[in-house]
Amino acid sequence: MVKNIAFIGDSESVKGFGAVGIDAVICDSPENAAAVFKKIAEKDRYAVVYITEELYEAAQKEIQRFSETAVPAVIPLPGTRGNTRIGTKRLSAFVEQAVGSDILFK
Repeated sequence: MVKNIAFIGDSESVKGFGAVGIDAVICDSPENAAAVFKKIAEKDRYAVVYITEELYEAAQKEIQRFSETAVPAVIPLPGTRGNTRIGTKRLSAFVEQAVGSDILFK
């Protein structure tokens, strides 16, 4: 089964992604982020789920439930409301875990 890519975010952040074949999933309320993510992740249709950093923080507990599975890979991206550097911090932690030292950002 071919798996797709989804991007969960506010309407402004996801606006252009549909044009490149990414399924844009609009979630304008952080309060709904966990439910929207759960619905997307449980479909087993997506290999990669991009999510704005703001919504990533709001859905953290639900995302954590899927962190031990290979798919979907969950990647936080800055949205139009600003950059909280969560994506950079996660990448740094992964590199440090793999290599033993943060060779990217230090």
